[in-house]
This record gives sequence, C-alpha cells and structure tokens, in this order.
Amino acid sequence: MAERNDRSAVTVIGMGNMGSAVARAYLERGYRTTVWNRTADKAEAMADAGALVASTAAKAVAASPVTILVLLDNTAVEDVLESVGDAAAGRTLVSLTSGSPAQARANASWAVEHQAAYVDGKVMGDPPDVGTARISLAFSGDRNVFETIRPELDELGSVTYHGPDAGHAAVEFNAQVAMGYEFLIGFLHTLNLVESEGMDVEAFTERLAGSLDGYAGLLQMMAGAVKSGRYGPDLGSLDVQAALMDDLIGHREAAGVETVRMREVKSLMDRRIAQGHGDQGFSSMYELLRL
Repeated sequence: MAERNDRSAVTVIGMGNMGSAVARAYLERGYRTTVWNRTADKAEAMADAGALVASTAAKAVAASPVTILVLLDNTAVEDVLESVGDAAAGRTLVSLTSGSPAQARANASWAVEHQAAYVDGKVMGDPPDVGTARISLAFSGDRNVFETIRPELDELGSVTYHGPDAGHAAVEFNAQVAMGYEFLIGFLHTLNLVESEGMDVEAFTERLAGSLDGYAGLLQMMAGAVKSGRYGPDLGSLDVQAALMDDLIGHREAAGVETVRMREVKSLMDRRIAQGHGDQGFSSMYELLRL
C-alpha cells in the first residue's frame, strides 16, 4: 500500500456499499476525501467518518485531481459525466463501475473530448475487503495516466494493469465472472443428478473438490492449443468423447435431469467430427464458437 500523504486528495462518487468502502479506505489512509451521491443522505453519512460532502457531482470532481466513480451501472456513469461536463478538464476519472468494454471505451472518448484523463477499472471482491490484498482490481487505459495514479489505486487492493485499451479491464472482469457462472450452473446440474440417484451431495462435492486442482494444467494446455491453432487429443479424440456423451445424456434423461448443456456439447462434437476433425480433442471445438 502507498504511504499516507495528508496532502493527497481523492473524490469518490457513489456511496453504495462498494463506494462507501472505497471512501473509507482513503479516509483511513489520510487522504482528503470528497464524496457525492445522488441520494444526499448517503453522502452525508460519510461526513461522520471525515469525508467532505460536495453539493454536486461537478463540485466533487473539481475538488480533487482524481475521482473514483463507483456507481450501479454505466448508465449512471453517463448521467454523472453529463452533469460534470467541463469540470472534468484537467482531472483524472477512474470508473470502478461494471459495464461492457464498449462502454469503457466510450467513457475514455468522453474524457478526451473534455480534456480529462480516464482509466477504467473493475473490482473482483467484496466491500469489506477493500483496502486489503484479498480484493483484486483490474485496470486498463493510458499507461502514463495509470502509472501516475497507481499509488492511489494501490490503496484499494491488489492491482493488475491490462493494457492501454480502456475496454480490457471490462473484458477481464466479464470473462472471469462469466467463467464462474458457467462452472457453477454446471455444478448445480451435476448435484441434481447426484441427488436424483440417492447419493449425498456434500460427500460428492468433497470428492469433486479434491480433483479440481488437476484442471489448472488442462486449462493452460487448452489455451495454448487455441492460441496456436494446433489441437491435440487433450481429453482423448472427439470420436471417443462423442460416444461417452451419449452415455452422459442417456443417464440424465433416465434420472429426469435437464440435458440441454450436455446436448449442446454433443452437438458441437458431432459438427467438428463431421468436418473431419474427429482425431482432435475437446479444445478444437473452439473453432465452432465464433459467431
């Protein structure tokens, strides 16, 4: 973490759970912290912690060289930027608001048009962990701007820079979150199958957890195959895997468990085999996923 500097000043806009945690982290480290929230009472509540409360978003931005936007969504960011207008000139704006890569790039363009600097950021973690290494923050945008304000960003957690394209922090965040959902919905479907067969889901999960470490190497191997375009038989050839999929689908149907995901995988395997690539592995189906 950066050393305290009572002369440092930051503004935090958005006093929801995450925004309040960000503001508190700066206050605890001796930053002169200005806050603003659309609902005034949430900002006023931070005054007891030592924050300065601005009456408008424009005044909040003008109060500090760096402003952190922690809002509900990018629509709220756009509304704030519109209200701030020329007050952003000469200031650095950092959005920690969820949104798409395209929205991040549009915010960066807005900043350029208004003679401001912009860095996009995404938070992976929970508000109580802000200010500790337990929370991860992804950033992207102009490298010089990022390096200039990195001491302020480091105060919030473990920071990673993903390059000059302002949209890449959102790519990282959305991909990480999506992977989690993909895994977890598959896990719930599997628990449904296990329970339907009269087995204990907790005992099964304990055994499953013990096997998950083995996936790390497999994921690295598959990513290498995708990058190179050379697909070996990673989990075995698709010709063999396709036969196994019939068994998995049949088991789920017999147990009265949803089969949509397994049928999707089987369909992709069949298409890849029909293209003459039955000797390749699971990673080769990547070639079928581009729209």
